[in-house]
Amino acid sequence: MYRRAHSHVALAERHDRAWIVLSGADRRGYLHGLLTNDIQSLETGAGCYSAYLTPQGRLITDLWVYELGDVLLVSLDRSVKDNLLAKLDQFIFSEDVRLGDVTKTYAAMAVVGPEAAALLASTLDIDAARLESLPEHGNLRAAFAEQPAIVLCTSDLGIRGFDVLIPMAVADDFRKALQRRGAAWLDAATAEAIRIEAGIPKFHQDMDETTIPLEAGIESRAISMTKGCYVGQEVIVRVLHRGHGRVAKKLAGLVISGDASIARGASIDIAGTSVGTVTSVTWSPRRQALIALGYVRRDCLAPGTALAVAGHDATVVALPFAADVPPDVSLSH
Repeated sequence: MYRRAHSHVALAERHDRAWIVLSGADRRGYLHGLLTNDIQSLETGAGCYSAYLTPQGRLITDLWVYELGDVLLVSLDRSVKDNLLAKLDQFIFSEDVRLGDVTKTYAAMAVVGPEAAALLASTLDIDAARLESLPEHGNLRAAFAEQPAIVLCTSDLGIRGFDVLIPMAVADDFRKALQRRGAAWLDAATAEAIRIEAGIPKFHQDMDETTIPLEAGIESRAISMTKGCYVGQEVIVRVLHRGHGRVAKKLAGLVISGDASIARGASIDIAGTSVGTVTSVTWSPRRQALIALGYVRRDCLAPGTALAVAGHDATVVALPFAADVPPDVSLSH
């Protein structure tokens, strides 16, 4: 399945995602004042990755925002959906903004791999070149069985592809149509390996409400350095400019020697002293090695630094893990 996802096309359910819509004339300006990225300038068919922070600069959640033309669609981890809805509702005063939860209205499926656009185009009867040309976070509307569908260009699973939102009433037919055209199921363990290889942190696993975005390394994707004020901006600016971007710890990649059994939360050590903690771990088919994401003290972050994880030799490597490994390596364990 790993090889198929990288060379053909694979299908995964997005049960971990929640979906919120914001409508009303002030929807972009409203979110722009709260989130870290530039929401105001999003045009129809565009989107971005962003974060919502506390005044202390710590994550409430990361999220993806898509301008569909008549509404903003927000994708986030399902575990924080209710908290986010409550916070968004709390700060609506005179703005023309309305909130909606469509998590149970649509089934969400990821279609990833180099043949994803062609397969989706034939299933949704749209132009494959149009799908291929979508930039990351680009989006468009389509239809399946005379029901509306929303297509989002994504890469958060670790491979470029598309999330498709389809009404629950035709979701099963849509799944079967994708499978008939060659989409194979991407199991959870393989999807996790691909995500970790790509160095993509996951909320409530590799980052949480105690994390500053710079610690998770998401600032280049999630934070606009040119927009105006947003919640938590003072802390982020202070770290970036006065502290030159230095944080006490940062998410790093680790390659672990041997076929060890390592659990999330395992200590990362140097000379018997803990310098960090593992947040995600998997066997990497591409590297043919055990790899992990974990927070490491800033003086131990240089690639090549020798560490120990739960007593096993490990080395710090630059993210993503697959960047320096050719794609034609053995993909079996």
